[in-house]
Amino acid sequence: MNLILQIFFSFLKIGAFSFGGGYAVVSFIQKEIIQGKGWLDTKEFIDIVAVAEMTPGPIAVNSSTYVGYKVAGFWGSLVGTVGVLLVPTILALIVSIYFNKFKHLSWVKWILKGIRPAVLGIIAAACYTIGKVSFTDYKSIVIGVLVFLGVYKLKINPILAIVISGGLGLVFYGLIG
Repeated sequence: MNLILQIFFSFLKIGAFSFGGGYAVVSFIQKEIIQGKGWLDTKEFIDIVAVAEMTPGPIAVNSSTYVGYKVAGFWGSLVGTVGVLLVPTILALIVSIYFNKFKHLSWVKWILKGIRPAVLGIIAAACYTIGKVSFTDYKSIVIGVLVFLGVYKLKINPILAIVISGGLGLVFYGLIG
């Protein structure tokens, strides 16, 4: 199969199963583009997740654009991005039309109550995988704990936390290194 079509269908599949937002799909993206296709290694993927936190747009969109470009240039980037957005856009349009009609029904509420913990479990699995590669020494653990406490306890804006952690990385690994 043509590489451009492989990129399109891989990201179409990722987009079709991106329920729950960016973090819920991290594990699925990882399996598809690292383990399935070998287009990236784990470190590159974690770098994408880190960059995705600093830029607008979901992780799936940033990943599709980056991986598409890396593998096949501009056209790979374009078809990867279109592929990842196609199904969710269509589903969002359909759901927006019908959700208000059915959201009060008990069975819809039950389905949503079942999906929420599943999404959390998927996010936790992705966090574990990313954590194994990200926490490489005591410095990375200190940065991770400080950011967690800053965002969770002190309610620091996540963007500010990312900027601060970049500064801590510069100090811990560059200046003190």
